[in-house]
Amino acid sequence: MEHLNTLKALHVIGTALLLLGALGLAIWTMRARRQGGGTVYGRLMQRPLVFVWLVMGISLISMPFTGWWLVHLVGWPLGQTWLLASSALYTVGALAWVWLVVRLNRLRRTPAQGARLTLALAVFSAVCLLSIAGLVGAKPV
Repeated sequence: MEHLNTLKALHVIGTALLLLGALGLAIWTMRARRQGGGTVYGRLMQRPLVFVWLVMGISLISMPFTGWWLVHLVGWPLGQTWLLASSALYTVGALAWVWLVVRLNRLRRTPAQGARLTLALAVFSAVCLLSIAGLVGAKPV
């Protein structure tokens, strides 16, 4: 039973780090945009903000493994609709997050253009992750 509690704690910590990192970057970006920073998107990939992106990436990588292990320990069948839906949302949201990181890295090298797609990717990733949290929290069978 202690393995289950430890694994739950690790999964919740990973989720919290991911969501807090995303919230922190969003707040930092909004503040920088209000101050008139034209190179905001280029500065998102510089130190010390790269540390936040690394923590978010490690959390994204660890969450499928800890989630599967939790499902295995609890004994839920993998064919439940909420598990399948959260897995599909996770895959799409994680791919959008990777696309966002690649796009921001490109914008670091060249001045900003097409900020709407960058914002859309960030919002889409956040909505996917919040939807997953809702599905996992409700566990509709």
